[in-house]
Amino acid sequence: MDNEILFTERQRFKQWWLWFILLGINGLFLFGVIKQVVGGEPYGDKPMSNTGLILTTALTVFLTFLFVSFRLETIIRKDGIYVRFFPFHLKFRHYAWETLTKSYVRQYAPIAEYGGWGLRYGFMGKGKALNVSGNKGLQLEFTDNKKLLIGTNKPDELTEILKKLGQLKQ
Repeated sequence: MDNEILFTERQRFKQWWLWFILLGINGLFLFGVIKQVVGGEPYGDKPMSNTGLILTTALTVFLTFLFVSFRLETIIRKDGIYVRFFPFHLKFRHYAWETLTKSYVRQYAPIAEYGGWGLRYGFMGKGKALNVSGNKGLQLEFTDNKKLLIGTNKPDELTEILKKLGQLKQ
């Protein structure tokens, strides 16, 4: 079977501090809505209008659900690498082995090299990065000299698959 999946990984944002901040902000705004809109007491020294408070609360809740929906999916098949960072990429992007000059797993510094996690653009020729946690990734370098780093929490398994396919190129 030529389209057989040899490696698959699905990752989500798991940083406790991110969820602490998002849930804390949501909690403050929800408390404000309950106190001001439901209870009739102004929330804060300079309270927003009820409409403004409700809209701001809806926006923070929406952003939290957006973060919940973020996921990085990586699939390796015999014909190449498939990756998508949902909801930014609705379809998988395919990178054929023939378009790669290098493909290997490496350790990286998410903040120093790419400014953090997510869909990132690196500093000083590092290329793009798709990552949600950790500091290990699949480094791809293309025949057109572009670079892409795909974060992984399964570095050993990914290295073994690249070796098995004869695609571990450093």
